[in-house]
Amino acid sequence: NLSIFQQNAVRRFYLRLLLGAYLGIPGKDLKITRRLKGRPEIDDTQSKGQLNFSVARSKGCYLVGISSGATIGVDLEISNRRSGKPLSLAKRYFSEAETGALSSLQGEELHYAFMHTWACKEAVVKASGLGIANQLCRFTVDINPGNPPAMLDMLDDDPSAWQLAVVQSAPWAIAAVAVRQPELRL
Repeated sequence: NLSIFQQNAVRRFYLRLLLGAYLGIPGKDLKITRRLKGRPEIDDTQSKGQLNFSVARSKGCYLVGISSGATIGVDLEISNRRSGKPLSLAKRYFSEAETGALSSLQGEELHYAFMHTWACKEAVVKASGLGIANQLCRFTVDINPGNPPAMLDMLDDDPSAWQLAVVQSAPWAIAAVAVRQPELRL
C-alpha cells in the first residue's frame, strides 16, 4: 500500500503525462499553476488557453476531465454515501428550489438525489473557478437523478450557457462534469 503522499505523487505524475501528451510536451516540463481560489490550471504560456482540466478523487479513484476551449469542472462522489442530515445540509448550502425539491423525497431516494445534486453543483463550482464558499446557493440544478442533468437557474450568469453530464465511471460513483459552453460532448 502506498502512503497518501505517495498516492498524490503518483496522481500528479500521471496527470502531467496525460496533459503533456495533449500539448505535445514532456510531462516533466508541464507547468501547473493555481488561480487565486486554488483552481489548478496549465500555465498559459504552454496551453495558450486551449486546454483546460479538472480533477476529483474519492474512494481511492481519481477522475480527470479535460476540455479544449472551455473551462471544465468534475466531481466524483460515492453514490451510497450517507450524509447525516441531507435536508439540513441542503438548507444550509443549496438553493431554495433544490431544498424544496429534495424535501419531497425520503430514505434512499433522498440520499442518492442529495449526492447527485452535490456532485453536479461541485462540478459547476470547480468550472467557475470561484471556490465553493457561498457559491452553491447561487445556482439551481435539477435534483432528479432520473432526468438529464441540467442547470435550471443561475445568478450572475446565463444558465443555458452551462452544460452538465453525469458519467458512469464506477458502479459506486456519481461522476459529474460541467462546462460553460453551449454543447457538451463526452
